[in-house]
Amino acid sequence: MNTKKQYALCINNKDYEASLIPRKIYEIIPDGRAEQDDFVRVIDESGEDYLYHVSHFVFLELPVEVEQALVTA
Repeated sequence: MNTKKQYALCINNKDYEASLIPRKIYEIIPDGRAEQDDFVRVIDESGEDYLYHVSHFVFLELPVEVEQALVTA
């Protein structure tokens, strides 16, 4: 089982201005069913997880040090 956290950078918050902030890094929650339909489950500004289309994000491969800093922040 892969326990590595996944992150994405918001590049477009059109129609979701209250929920997503451009240029902010968001944690991704794996959701195989959503991925089949080109959606991703993101913990957004509400602190809850919601589905957004993948076109709102660029997915990131972060160095371990950066991931650790995000987890402790």
